[in-house]
Amino acid sequence: MSTLLSIRDLSVRYRRDGAAALKGVSVDVESGERLAIIGESGSGKSTLALAVAGLLARGAKVGGTIEWFGAHFQTPHSVTPPSIGGRDIGFVFQDPSSSLDPVMPVGKQIAEVARTHLDLSWRDSYAKAATLLERVRLPDPDATLRVYPHQLSGGQKQRVAIAAAIAAGPKLLIADEATSALDTIVQAEIVSLIRRLVAEDGMTLLFISHDIALAATLAERIAVLRQGELVELGDTDQILNAPRHAYTRALLDAHLGLDAKPLLDRQGAPA
Repeated sequence: MSTLLSIRDLSVRYRRDGAAALKGVSVDVESGERLAIIGESGSGKSTLALAVAGLLARGAKVGGTIEWFGAHFQTPHSVTPPSIGGRDIGFVFQDPSSSLDPVMPVGKQIAEVARTHLDLSWRDSYAKAATLLERVRLPDPDATLRVYPHQLSGGQKQRVAIAAAIAAGPKLLIADEATSALDTIVQAEIVSLIRRLVAEDGMTLLFISHDIALAATLAERIAVLRQGELVELGDTDQILNAPRHAYTRALLDAHLGLDAKPLLDRQGAPA
């Protein structure tokens, strides 16, 4: 594997006199890998995802560098994403009810991404949107193009959000707590869907979660954040079976279902 991005000594503070959300985090992300960032609420994992995507609040104080590598990427590129969000970077947010426009049909929301970044006609953009709805396993894609977000269930809305996130063929897909608002069965379906799409399109994945067991079903490597610091980074098997940091062990001990074999089946069932 080649390196897609290299994060060095990344620090983020939202207020000049406030506590740091990230404190000197350094990690390399390899092209095509699936890396999970885990930690409790307030650990800085979502801040890391937003920094990578260039979506931090304008007033945030940022230090360190994010260097990007690849055909469309220039390096070094400070802490700004190398291209337009949506083309090289796809982002799936926690709550699809907030990330989708409530007064626009879902087909148009997906088609707009394709039209903007791929320079397609509206007709071709809608055709691509229908194909994407089929790929995320929504029934009757042609009819679904015309529905509004409120007409869909939570899991269906998240599938639409995933379709929009991958509409321009991004190299990096960031899923920030993309399953935490869903029930357990739908969570497993969405994780399986993300795994399949990442494999089919050859994307790199950053999967942000507070759930170490759910992350383990998907990721090849896991990075553990605590109070803004990277406390452990390793292969998933090592993190699960031989964690080095007490905080990682506490996360494992706190997960009552971690020994459930179906949950830890990292191959997963087809989405």
